Amino acid sequence: MDLNDFEYALPVDLIAQEPAGTRESSRMLVVDRRSKRFHDDSFAGLPERLRPDDVLVLNNTKVFPARLFGKSGTGARVEIFLVERISHSSWVALARPARRLNAGKKIDFGPELNGSVVEVRTDGRVVVEFHFDGEFDDILGRAGRTPLPPYIKRDSNAADTDRPRYQTVYAKSSGAIAAPTAGLHFTEDVLAQIEANGVDVVEVTLHVGYGTFEPVRAEDLSQHSVLPERYEISDTAADALNRARAAGRRIVAVGTTTTRTLESGITKHGRFISGSDLAELTITPGYRFRAVDAMLTNFHLPRSSLLILVSTFGGHELIMDAYRHAVASGYRFYSYGDCMFIE
Repeated sequence: MDLNDFEYALPVDLIAQEPAGTRESSRMLVVDRRSKRFHDDSFAGLPERLRPDDVLVLNNTKVFPARLFGKSGTGARVEIFLVERISHSSWVALARPARRLNAGKKIDFGPELNGSVVEVRTDGRVVVEFHFDGEFDDILGRAGRTPLPPYIKRDSNAADTDRPRYQTVYAKSSGAIAAPTAGLHFTEDVLAQIEANGVDVVEVTLHVGYGTFEPVRAEDLSQHSVLPERYEISDTAADALNRARAAGRRIVAVGTTTTRTLESGITKHGRFISGSDLAELTITPGYRFRAVDAMLTNFHLPRSSLLILVSTFGGHELIMDAYRHAVASGYRFYSYGDCMFIE
């Protein structure tokens, strides 16, 4: 298959610009891989769709305020999007407008923080050295903004009202530049209901990085690869997952990042191993899933690595038909949008 097989038409007005009124009020399209059928439901019905012996796996990564707005020495507005930490004070970043940022350019981000560009890379990214007094993470918490995706055509305001909603209720480990959006639908009450129904809830960590959203540049998907991202599985999580797999219990992944974490571990080690490792797996058509039996996921961009992963799991024709149904039925798409449960 090639990249054009993952194209679909999406009206702009279906791209969710705001979160739903309440987290659990989103719609949910249920896709049955066995019958090759799908039907409309709501996320509130998820607890009843899970089996008492299921294991529900969450990605507990926490989004940090990775967007910074500043001014250059000439007064021009500059936006910096932090991507990868190099040292205590240096970061690889995306910049806008990138053409104005040369090595040596100074940027003022406010009374507590300024920086200078020390390198302009050939891939368009820059390396910024920050200058500050105190703890960088604390200062970033005050100066930074929620890193909303570019298809959300508004800015998080000065109060950053997106900060609590563009974060899962179970977020713990800071390091993601984007939310694992399938998890945004959960509330503490929904999780309590799921556990009360006998479902085991397990947490892993994969810090969502630029690789998750980097455009697919290879038309031939056999030439496509996703950048590695670091994940961590605790001793408790590895034990629970290995026991579930040995007993033939269903493992339900919340989101593509959780799916990539679990499949990377199984592919690399043959079982779930505790500790920190790199998710280097790229899932494309032909891949055989060995860890995940069902998946909750949001609706993804056309021609994206996430849509390719979901289509590989659900079956290309079935998933693309489901996407066309979601468009025709007015589902809300992308990060703040509705979700799909594939079983």
